[in-house]
Amino acid sequence: MSFPTHRMRRLRRAEALRRQVRETRLSPDNLVAPLFVCAGEGVRREIASMPGCSQMSVDVLVEECGELAALGVPAVILFGLPDRKDAVGSSAADPEGPVPRALAALRRDVPSLALWADVCLCEYTDHGHCGPIVEDSRGVRDVSNDATLPRLAEAARVYARAGADVVAPSDMMDGRVAAIRHALDDDGRTDVVIVSYAAKYASAFYGPFREAAGSTPAFGDRRSYQMDPANALEALREVALDLDEGADIVMVKPALAYLDIVWRVKERFGVPVAAYNVSGEYAMVRAAGRAGWIDETRIAMEILISIRRAGADIILTYFAKDAARLLA
Repeated sequence: MSFPTHRMRRLRRAEALRRQVRETRLSPDNLVAPLFVCAGEGVRREIASMPGCSQMSVDVLVEECGELAALGVPAVILFGLPDRKDAVGSSAADPEGPVPRALAALRRDVPSLALWADVCLCEYTDHGHCGPIVEDSRGVRDVSNDATLPRLAEAARVYARAGADVVAPSDMMDGRVAAIRHALDDDGRTDVVIVSYAAKYASAFYGPFREAAGSTPAFGDRRSYQMDPANALEALREVALDLDEGADIVMVKPALAYLDIVWRVKERFGVPVAAYNVSGEYAMVRAAGRAGWIDETRIAMEILISIRRAGADIILTYFAKDAARLLA
């Protein structure tokens, strides 16, 4: 019996043919650019462990966002670097803080962008954890789940008033989506979208971000509230709970080492899924590219395609600007 030869390779012969049969599409519409906003004017401080990324004052951030919008990137997510920190992260809900000020300026000057605000206390606490700390009878210190919820809800309310289209709780406290949804609805902001970091793992890939956001824990780690990297079914339970509480979009973080989780979440729930291509994933590619060990551009785009192929509708990535240029 004879078989046709070259059956599979015929459609790979030319770029035009490859484009026509391509199964997974990546466009700027899929991207969200994470940005770090600080106090001052004319500030652009490069983050040493994240080449190409900077801490920016509001005026510089507005210029950066104008460039992103012109390239077709539809959304940014803001992380704040406050002037002051305390034990309970009170400045997270300061209407004059860096994130609310940036939201108001962007709403005025770059109205086409969808504005996301990360909701967490780790950048705002003097100990770097994601909520107020309590100590049990054994002397073990940990984040108080229930004391954290109203502070997250108030921060979300402040960001919505400043112009956020989306609030994204990243703290991993139980019940925080419901607390934020109730607070927003009570404030008349039923229109504000909640993107929940539903499956956020206690990962070593966050190291460069903690330098960028000034959020390295002063003691211990975050394994008592972020997920164990060994668990997959637990991620599905987390997603189900957040959807029941009112999340509109769910997120998996990190992305690259957790593509199986992205796939499971998309297959099980069929809702919009975001994945965060985090700082450590970004930094490794940048470092290897600068050393000449890899083709940095091709690797970055291959990673983003893999995240889309796994099922993510939205990708938060520090490659957003570079990728948008290539995809234009």
